[in-house]
Amino acid sequence: MTSNEKNLQQILDIGIALTAEKEPDKLLDLIVSTAMELTGSDAGTLYIVNGNTLEFKIMKTISKGINVGGNGEKIDLPPVPMSLENICTYAVIKKETLNIEDVYESDLFDFSGPKRYDDLNDYHTKSMVCIPMIDNTDEVIGVMQLINATENGVIRPYTKEEERILLSLASQTAISLANMAYVDELNKQLWSFTEALTEAIDARTPYNASHTRKVAEYAGLIADRINELHAEGKEDYFFSKEQKEQLIMAAFLHDIGKMVVPVSVMNKSTRLEHSIEPIKKRLENIKLRAEIDYLKNKITKEEYEKVVGEADETSEVVLSTNVAGFIDDEKKALIDKVCEYKYISPDGNEEIAFLQDNEKECLKIEKGTLSDDERAIMESHVEMTERILSKVHFNKSFAMAPVFASQHHEFINGSGYPKKISGKELSIESRILAVADICDALLATDRPYKKPMPKEKAFAIMNSMVKEGKLEARLVDYLMEKIDDTSTVVL
Repeated sequence: MTSNEKNLQQILDIGIALTAEKEPDKLLDLIVSTAMELTGSDAGTLYIVNGNTLEFKIMKTISKGINVGGNGEKIDLPPVPMSLENICTYAVIKKETLNIEDVYESDLFDFSGPKRYDDLNDYHTKSMVCIPMIDNTDEVIGVMQLINATENGVIRPYTKEEERILLSLASQTAISLANMAYVDELNKQLWSFTEALTEAIDARTPYNASHTRKVAEYAGLIADRINELHAEGKEDYFFSKEQKEQLIMAAFLHDIGKMVVPVSVMNKSTRLEHSIEPIKKRLENIKLRAEIDYLKNKITKEEYEKVVGEADETSEVVLSTNVAGFIDDEKKALIDKVCEYKYISPDGNEEIAFLQDNEKECLKIEKGTLSDDERAIMESHVEMTERILSKVHFNKSFAMAPVFASQHHEFINGSGYPKKISGKELSIESRILAVADICDALLATDRPYKKPMPKEKAFAIMNSMVKEGKLEARLVDYLMEKIDDTSTVVL
């Protein structure tokens, strides 16, 4: 292969690499290394424009064994102020390629910096070329400086052909960097939108203030554990950086549908919530009504005392049931009993129920604070999540986030909601979100209807759900292994 053919092959290779490389620092390191190899340069420096200065980004000198900046480490050198006296900043300001045959024989620019470097490091800077990196919007984003093109051990000037090649490489790199910056900006915009929605959701209720972030945290912990085990050869699946980001995005968006759920439902901390006072007043009125009828000899003393006793019993059952965590069979019997109580006027023309139908329904809630109708409203947030997110354009990196978000209440055995999806139809991301969401629901310290639960009890409940076929066992285990070993998670 001739020298020209080799150069052409390298140029083609670098073009392919430019489209494949996703890390800016690695891309910059690659372009400097390739440029040095194509020209036989001993040294190369790449600067990035930052306001009115140039910042050192990559520095390489083969003969001195210097190779810094390529792994993202910061080069501890002061930035170079923009000035027409400095060759690199001149190349940026004027957007010109500059080729100096011998630095020590040139008076075009202030070369005191390179000469001072030579004195301190026993080096001799001779030939130099500076190439501005101009993107497709005609903006200079940086400059590449190469030093001492060498052929057969002899330093030589840079050729015009090399200038063209280097300018082409610099332009391709600038465009690639601009595209990376554009994609990064779009991703930041999407994340900022997500953060804003999360704030809006969590701000609607004090009982949801940290839920979204905890679900995202737990989902991330499970993904991390999967990757740890993959590295040990114990887990087939692996989350790439992009896949994990998509999972976290879905976690942040999973409850966006709660924006349309009434606050009265989301904030309902007890079974009867705002109905307690009306019930108390109603029971007092019934007792007063009975007392009046007794004093008017419309009812007997025994009948009056029976009404008072039933009213007091109803009040006691209502108050205790309102805040009870779980309704057992004994309690159910008492509730059924008081729900039948009513006061009938002596003439039989008026009938006053101690409890109204909606109050009876709420009293009979076996667990939690929501009635069937209220629970249906709350569960509708998943369908609303899907509807809302269907209106948002997600780039291909996050295209599946809306799907994962809208499946966080689905179970492997098909008993979840809203679509009863089951088995292999549920992605690992959706299964992870289900585990993360339930875990926070059990461990949360800010829920209106329950006290904080010890970690051991929470995971015992989740393991019972595993046995029921709802959750995936390994995902529950992974989260248990990653959560800090404390009795209760502190938010």
